[in-house]
Parts: sequence; C-alpha cells; structure tokens
Amino acid sequence: MVPHLSYENRILAIVMIVSFINPFTSSALNLALPDIGLTYKVTESHLGWVIEVFLIASTICIMPIGKLADKFGKRRVFLWGASIFMISSLGVSLISSIYGLIALRVLQGIGSACIFATSFAIITLVYPPERRGKAMGFTVSAVYCGLSLGPVIGGFLNYYCGWKSIFYFIAFFCAVAVLSTIAFMKEEWIADTKGKFDTAGAIAYSIALVLMMFGLSEILNLGYAKYVLLGGMALFALFLCWEKRQTNPIIPIQLFLRNRTFSCSSFAAMLNYSATFAISFLLSMYLQRILGFTSRDAGLVLLLQPILMAVLSPVTGSLSDHVSAALLSSAGMGCIAVGLAFLAYDVPLQSVWVLLACLMIIGIGFSLFTAPNNNAIMESVPKEYVGMASSMIGTVRLVGQVLSVAIVTLVMSRTGEGGEAMLTDNIQLAFIIFTILCIVGILPSMVRSKK
Repeated sequence: MVPHLSYENRILAIVMIVSFINPFTSSALNLALPDIGLTYKVTESHLGWVIEVFLIASTICIMPIGKLADKFGKRRVFLWGASIFMISSLGVSLISSIYGLIALRVLQGIGSACIFATSFAIITLVYPPERRGKAMGFTVSAVYCGLSLGPVIGGFLNYYCGWKSIFYFIAFFCAVAVLSTIAFMKEEWIADTKGKFDTAGAIAYSIALVLMMFGLSEILNLGYAKYVLLGGMALFALFLCWEKRQTNPIIPIQLFLRNRTFSCSSFAAMLNYSATFAISFLLSMYLQRILGFTSRDAGLVLLLQPILMAVLSPVTGSLSDHVSAALLSSAGMGCIAVGLAFLAYDVPLQSVWVLLACLMIIGIGFSLFTAPNNNAIMESVPKEYVGMASSMIGTVRLVGQVLSVAIVTLVMSRTGEGGEAMLTDNIQLAFIIFTILCIVGILPSMVRSKK
C-alpha cells in the first residue's frame, strides 16, 4: 500500500481488491470447467454445481450477514469474508474429488456474502457525499473488471498453468486484502448493538431462496422441480409477511414500499444483472465452439469490454454526484440493450468486428448504469440503513446472476438437429431475451425519484 494515500483512499483500495476478486472467481472458472471435468471425470451436471453453489451460498447468506455486520462491526465481517475466501481458495490443493471442490465453493460463497454485505456500506461511511459517487465508480469498475477479466485471466492461467492456478491467483490477492485490512482499516462501524437478530426470519429467508433457486435451475430436468419452486415462492411470501411485523427485520419491507428510489433502483439492478451476467459465458462458448478460438484468444477478444468499463466507471460515478442517476442509468440500460440486440443480429453472421463494436457499446452502457445506480441506492437510505442497502446491492446482483444462468440453462436445453447450427440459434435466442430484459429495465430506472 502506498504510504502517502489518504485513509479514505486506502480503504477504497482494499475494497477494490476484494470487489475484483469476488466476481472474478465465478467468471474465471467458466473457461476452466471442461478441464475440471476431465480432472475429476464428471459430467456437465456436476460442473454446473461448481458455479451454482457459489451463487446459492452467497445469495442466502448476504442479507443475514448484513444484519450481523450491523451488530458486530462491518470491518470484522469484511475481514472474515476475505479470510474465508483466501483459506478456501488455498484448500483446492488438498481436494481430490468434485465434491470437495463444491464444498470449497460453498465456503467461497459465504466469504463472498461477507464481503458484499459490507463493502458498499464501508465506502458510503468513509467518503463524504460530494465524493462518494466517484468512489462508487472505482468500486464498480473493480466489480465489473472482475466479471469480465475473469475469462481473460482465467483463460491464460488455465491454458498455461492448469485450472488450480486460478484459485492460487485468488488466494494471493485475498491475502493482500486481509493484511491490508488488519493494517489500515481501523473503524468497526457498528450500527446496532442492542437489536435482536431475527433468527426465524433468517432461516425462512434462506430456505425459501434455496427452494426457489433449485426449482428454477432444475425445472426442465426434474418433474418435481416446479413444486419446489412454488413451495419456495409461498415460503418467501410468508417470510415477507413475517418481516412486516418485526421491529428488527432482515429486510425492512416498509423501506421498499415508501422509498421509490431505493425500490426502483434495486429492481433495475436485478434486471441489469439478469440480462448481462451470462454474456461472457455465451460469448466464450460462441468464440470457442462456433468460431474455433482457443480459450486464450477468446479471452483476448473479451478484453475490450472491461477496459472500457475500467476507464469510464470512475467518470460516470463522479457524474452521479452532479447529474440525475435516473438519466445516467437509463441511458446505460439503453446502451446495453442496443449492444445485446446487435449481438443477437451478429451471431449467425459470425463477424468478429461487429462483436467487438457490440462489446464497446455494452461496456459504455455498463459504466453509465452501475455506479450511478449503486450511488442512488446508497444515498436514498438513512445512515442506519447503509449496511442493509449494501447487502441489497449484493443480493439483487446475485439473484440477477442466478436468473441469468437459469435463462441460459433453459435456452440451451432446447434440442434439435444441426449441432453448431442449433447452438448458434440458442445463443441468438438468449441474447434476444436479454435485450428484452434490458428494455424492460429502462422503465424502473427512469421512474425513480430524482436525487
């Protein structure tokens, strides 16, 4: 860490490290899944759980952990998260089966929940309002670089060093974050020392989410999955009724009902992640299986989008300190919709140049949407709710990712003759669905209250 950095910027640097590594983990593994399958001699269904259990563990834990962070301190929970991530990543050297890897991914999901339940709250509490948007921009830049650079770096590591090197790469940066947190992060930011933790609500919330995500993911493979999905939705409805009566709820329902900026911004973020999380997965498959690229070369093509996001997100974050978040985020969602629409058009044409132009448009859209939208969420709530708002940003991100994966799973389950032709049709259909989701997402982005 550079000695002359201010306290605020040191905290930002630490948060950016884990914000990069957290999403990087999932996206980097996408290109390594075939080699993992060869190592453990398992089918695609097992490999799907390597990605799925991470998302499930993160999603069910993030809101309850956010409440615990209010009680025990955001620094402490943040440090727990980075430490769990580091230890579980190093543990890959000890495992000898796919089930051991899946167990490590569950631990990584819990560590991820600790990090995302606290990171945006810490930035909000450290930075004054007039500079908070810029800090959010740098944090968001790190998040999206993690998501998008994952296939690039993961492809190189997998190609030259084997898939386990991805986990060692993750462990190294987590160790840097752990040591930096111990050395430089001095405040605990405890918001609620007396409130009683809603244990019953946390259990109901977790079970409901597990049932819904499992049911949605397996609805085409298992006959009873639709009943599991309906059961999860019914339990979640009961959970919401329970939360409305609690004095210290896991999710403050009244805040959603009374705060249009918070609720609309959260819904827009969920739609954005639903439409974009699987882009790298689809393009990795398209470039390698349709166009014949290696994992290394596919990663190079996908490098364009994160470069734009890394450069522009701090700029758009700064703009959100002065310009309406509704305007910036709506423009961003519109750009992403345009980029996805042209991707759908380009898939059967197989033009790499059109694909690169689409990635540029999507990268600009990401930058315009995410930092201003996150800034709007964090600034729309009173100080005592910043921990919950940080957890909500992580929750809608994860729910959106699960929905994105579910959409791709449903589309890819279509069967027919033609081999590559059928795969091309499926990828094109997925991009059409994602385009529609982005267009729908423009509405809640526009109707929120202005800052």
